[in-house]
Amino acid sequence: MKPYTLSACLLLMVVYLGVQALTGQRGLLSGGQRDALLDARETQLNRIVAERSDLEVRVRYLRSDSLSRDLLEERARAVIGYADPRDYVIPITDTAPAAVQGRATSRKS
Repeated sequence: MKPYTLSACLLLMVVYLGVQALTGQRGLLSGGQRDALLDARETQLNRIVAERSDLEVRVRYLRSDSLSRDLLEERARAVIGYADPRDYVIPITDTAPAAVQGRATSRKS
């Protein structure tokens, strides 16, 4: 029995490595998953590169040597809520009038 122990261990190791070569994380049968992951990552990379180029353009227009008044005004309105005195500002509230709320709750019952 002793001479076959080494052969049995080697055979089991070869079988284990063969199964892993086919079905493991980097195996031959998992190529489709890797391709799908690669496509998703390339799409994400393209989106990030486009976002970066847009941000680089915005930064270029916000530098003091080539300041764009339109972009500066847009950022001021977005960040600090600045509005031109000639602008019409219409506040939007999230709460509905009480009569409308009462009708809505009575229809649910």
